[in-house]
Amino acid sequence: MKQARSRKRLDLVYVFILILIGLIALLMLYPFLYIISVSLSDYRYVSQVTFFPIGLNFDAYQYIFQLKNVQSGYLNTIIYTAVGLAINMVMTVLCAYPLSKKRLPGRRFFNILVLITMYFSAGLIPSYLLVTNYLHINNTIWALVLPGAIGTWNMIVLRIYFISSIPSEIEESCRIDGASELQMLLQIYLPLSLPILVTIGLFYFVGLWNSWFPASLYLDNAEDWPIQLVLKNVMSTQGASLLSGQSGTIAVGQMGKSNSRTDVNSLNNALTLAVALPIILIYPFCQKFFIKGVMVGSLKG
Repeated sequence: MKQARSRKRLDLVYVFILILIGLIALLMLYPFLYIISVSLSDYRYVSQVTFFPIGLNFDAYQYIFQLKNVQSGYLNTIIYTAVGLAINMVMTVLCAYPLSKKRLPGRRFFNILVLITMYFSAGLIPSYLLVTNYLHINNTIWALVLPGAIGTWNMIVLRIYFISSIPSEIEESCRIDGASELQMLLQIYLPLSLPILVTIGLFYFVGLWNSWFPASLYLDNAEDWPIQLVLKNVMSTQGASLLSGQSGTIAVGQMGKSNSRTDVNSLNNALTLAVALPIILIYPFCQKFFIKGVMVGSLKG
């Protein structure tokens, strides 16, 4: 009897936890669902949307992808993210690998030097002066990718992974066979570190894709802006005013439909979803490595 009662209590607790988790998940998903619903609703019913689209149409998406600044913004963001991600990963690996070696001369000094950068930064004004007055790389892609070429925390996590997860016996065996440091890095360390590399790469990708503040500082030409800065300016100017100089509803021309219109709110939400879509699509493919990498990083750290 006691066992049956305790089991029943556990079942009730389990059901309660499931309901609570479901409510929390719903609260977290609702804003995203609302954005999708508003962006897909007819402009006449936008204010009535609660959960699902009303008067399903894709006019807002057709409109935003016709805009030159959205097209150029997407292309710029892809280029900035690809170049920045390549630099981030190369620099992170090249810093983490030597710092994981106990025989490295001055290893303790370099580790302390790296840690200092986590707690103390030069500040906005010195960084701006360095980029514009000394390096003269403003209005170029390098102003966006070089100042953040390496993430200190990501490098430390990768260094810890190298130290704790790669058996020293493998390295000793490779040395006996005459392998160089570069061969060991490329053929041993990187293949065995795939989960943490994918995790770090995903962190870098999200940061680069969502970055807009450096572009607002260093890029004067609107044609060079990333899509996030385009979105930020659209939101700050009440949606359509920046893009079309209008407010309220916007006629969607150039599509062979003279009576087609879209709402400013639909436009804003469609652009927001379009900006977030690449991250949403990429995450499922990285999920297996991401979960494993995060778990390993948390345990080893």
